[in-house]
Amino acid sequence: MKDWLLRWYAPVFLFGFVGTATWWVGYCEGSALWLLPLLCLAAGVSFLAEHRWPYDPDFNESQGDRGRDVLHALVNEALNLASIALVPLLAAWVPWRLWPGEWPFALQLVLAIAGADLGVTLMHYASHRVAWLWRLHAVHHSVTRMYGFNGLMKHPLHQAIEAVGGVLPLLLLGLPYPVAAVLAFAIAIQLLLQHSNVDMSPGLLGRWMAWAPLHRFHHLRYGAAGDVNFGLFFTVWDRLLGTAFDAPGYRLSSRDLGIGTQPDYPRDYAGQLLAPFRVLPQGDAPALPQGLQQTRAQVYSE
Repeated sequence: MKDWLLRWYAPVFLFGFVGTATWWVGYCEGSALWLLPLLCLAAGVSFLAEHRWPYDPDFNESQGDRGRDVLHALVNEALNLASIALVPLLAAWVPWRLWPGEWPFALQLVLAIAGADLGVTLMHYASHRVAWLWRLHAVHHSVTRMYGFNGLMKHPLHQAIEAVGGVLPLLLLGLPYPVAAVLAFAIAIQLLLQHSNVDMSPGLLGRWMAWAPLHRFHHLRYGAAGDVNFGLFFTVWDRLLGTAFDAPGYRLSSRDLGIGTQPDYPRDYAGQLLAPFRVLPQGDAPALPQGLQQTRAQVYSE
């Protein structure tokens, strides 16, 4: 029974909550404001599942970061709500309508997710290669445990930059407000799954969806070893970029996570907001563990 639950947890979580949002906003024409309590319910389910079936029980224990992570989540989701509220204003400003508004709502949402996924993935990829973008993105990589709220732990400026790369092109095509609202909700649900501490094993579907079993390797602290698995929703872009990576036999722990060259990266909320604008001490990246060296060598030799 447990194996069955862990196999189906991620797809049921994603399609269950996003399907509910799609039904309510897209077909019942309900208020998008109800997506906020639905997101709170999803976060509650995520936390309960993490404590019931943890990938690493230590990831459930606060490292003095719980209050900070709540602040990150509240600020960033408030900014998301504010940006969604501006969608009708942008729609009134754009004189053309290239978006296929006659399509069924669910199909419009799939198109929006695919477009946002490509834009955010490319911006994420650039954030590991452009110095000033990395300084903003490093806040997200400073975590030393993986659990749902990590997905909402971002510097607000970097979140805005990712949104410009992922969503602004869709808005300029005439993305309708209801689709934009459900898209933002779907991204938040996916971020919960990407960083989840649930010991999920989604099988074949997990090879194509950017869920926690793959995304955990993106948070490796061993220098460039973490420059893998950039995708937001799907792994197809990583396969095309040559950055797809998996080591199913390796179990990550807190010792594997964080920024190896900056082990003393600020841990408080105010310090993390200011960190991109300060000169912080830099060291050498720690050596890759033997288990990962062998898997990495095998993957990149194929």
